[in-house]
Amino acid sequence: MDIRIGVVGIVIEEFESANKVNETLHEMASIIVGRMGIPRKERGISIISLIVEGTTDEISAMTGKLGKIRGINIKSALTRKLGE
Repeated sequence: MDIRIGVVGIVIEEFESANKVNETLHEMASIIVGRMGIPRKERGISIISLIVEGTTDEISAMTGKLGKIRGINIKSALTRKLGE
C-alpha cells in the first residue's frame, strides 16, 4: 500500500456548507496530520488548509466527498510515493 503526504486546500464560498465540510473532515480525521482555518469575513469566504497522510484511495475519498459539497472549491497536491 503506497502512502502519500500532501496538502489539500479548501475554499468555502457558501457559509451554509461549513458544517458539512467539518463533518466530513471529522470522519476522515485519521488521515489529517494538520489543519489551519482562516475566516475571511470581509470577502465572504473561509479557507482551510490540510496536511494529509494516507493512501491515494483514502485521500481521494476525502477530496471527492468534499468536492460534492455545494459552494466548495478544493485542490490537492501529493507526493509521488513514500512506501509503507
